[in-house]
Amino acid sequence: MNLFSDIRALVVDCLDALVAEGALPEGLDFQNVAVEPPRDPLHGDMATNAAMVLAKPAKMNPRQIAEALAAKLLADPRITIAEVAGPGFLNMRLDGSVWQGVVKTALSDAGFGQSELGKGKKVNVEYVSANPTGPMHVGHTRGAVFGDALASLLAYAGYDVTREYYINDGGAQVDVLARSAFERYREANGLEPEIAEGLYPGDYLIPVGEALKEKFGDSLLDKPEAEWLPEIREIATEAMMEMIRGDLASLGVKMDVFSSEKALYGTGKIESAIEKLRGDGLIYEGVLEPPKGKVPEDWEPREQTLFKSSEFGDDVDRPVKKSDGSWTYFAPDIAYHFDKCERGFDMLIDIFGADHGGYVKRMKAAVSALSNNRVPLDIKLIQLVKLFKNGEPFKMSKRAGTFVTLRDVVEQAGADVTRFHMLTRKNDAPLDFDFDKVLEQSKDNPVFYVQYANARINSVVGKAKDAGIDVSDAALQSADLNLASSEAETAVAKKLAEWPRLVEIAAKGQEPHRIAFYLYELASEFHGLWNKGNDDTSLRFLQDDNIAASQAKIALIRAVEVVIASGLGILGVVPAKEMR
Repeated sequence: MNLFSDIRALVVDCLDALVAEGALPEGLDFQNVAVEPPRDPLHGDMATNAAMVLAKPAKMNPRQIAEALAAKLLADPRITIAEVAGPGFLNMRLDGSVWQGVVKTALSDAGFGQSELGKGKKVNVEYVSANPTGPMHVGHTRGAVFGDALASLLAYAGYDVTREYYINDGGAQVDVLARSAFERYREANGLEPEIAEGLYPGDYLIPVGEALKEKFGDSLLDKPEAEWLPEIREIATEAMMEMIRGDLASLGVKMDVFSSEKALYGTGKIESAIEKLRGDGLIYEGVLEPPKGKVPEDWEPREQTLFKSSEFGDDVDRPVKKSDGSWTYFAPDIAYHFDKCERGFDMLIDIFGADHGGYVKRMKAAVSALSNNRVPLDIKLIQLVKLFKNGEPFKMSKRAGTFVTLRDVVEQAGADVTRFHMLTRKNDAPLDFDFDKVLEQSKDNPVFYVQYANARINSVVGKAKDAGIDVSDAALQSADLNLASSEAETAVAKKLAEWPRLVEIAAKGQEPHRIAFYLYELASEFHGLWNKGNDDTSLRFLQDDNIAASQAKIALIRAVEVVIASGLGILGVVPAKEMR
């Protein structure tokens, strides 16, 4: 049930009737006709722009269209008032039974709020994809939460979603990891580790060194690097991936697919992707222009194998093979995305850190070329997170060596608080994460405020059961909601009615933070009703000696609990049954 879609359908039906009667000309396009909440709630429950968008193509005065439409709408029992405002906007008020129907649907329909927006469409969401060189840091935390919530939101909106992690295990950084692990192996054998500049200094590699000693004893100490590097690289990489999987699990993130960059080399996959582009006339041998601005001293023009990315919106063409014949870092990424296109996805979404902004155009160009413009690639950039505690920047972790880890954040704040707060800003806006504020029990802390609403509802339901009131689903679904139809109670029902529409808006915009905002607004309506009950006993959820009224009021707040649970589920947060 999407009440706004239902009323829009009614508006379109009325417009069709006006066309059939000759009151409107034939051939009008109703695609841009919208039904939305009015900016000012005093103006009504819903508003439509129909007259405004149709006036020009119909060659009619918009107020004339609006007045004719209003008359049609009033014939429907759901519409009690249809008023023309300003140049031709049409404001509507709905019968109270409509809001009661929303409450009953929320209680009876397990799919309330879900959408068929993405039905039949496969989407791949690639996120985190941290280098397998150590534990995840706070920047990865935000990307993991955003990517996971976005995947859940799209699944809730009907898409067939695959969550994917791309392991960057094919570059020089894993050689650095192997050398760093070798120093910890030397340390495990009683030698002083030489953590030179450029190696990873974190204590997290100490267990890897000890595991290497257990496996190899001291047999590698005197061997040249070329003999031990490949095997230690593989062992250390897998150890880091186990750590990363544990980090993700602590945050409640579980991937469907782990893809390896290393697996692209020596398998013909890179060559196949490049040949696909070459066959389309998009690969050539050429020399790039020097970088804009100050030219580096060591720059010299060299012939390279280039991809015509500028034909797909990029600023310049991009090299895929160096002059020495080795692949650039861009080449395996092309092959990886070609593989995703070949797997039949209808849409690709990559979640990148803010420092990858310069990579967006070339990657989108590659996917456009590889899929013949069939598969859109959307790249979401995750801005930085600043951590604070006791009014001061939160210090780095000794275990990590150079940064604050995901585990540090989760251990300090908890997974649920971390996830919710990471979604209180849009992904491309910077985020401050203050440990004191995110754990504060106040209205200013959105995660507390939403969880407190859920705990309060759970408490009321528990007291009702103790009082012998039947609060089963069947009893609440058949409750007389006329007994919970005050202005304050109807305001809660109206906010519930926004949920299905909000889901579609958030999914279309790929903006899971909208879910967090909505939950806060819904919680505010609930707490406001609770507070009014302190002064007006008729608004209290448990009415002495009036079981029917109690059931009606509990039905309303149980519907709130249902929607809160659905929204928190999208965010990956467990609803609180009680506050501690």
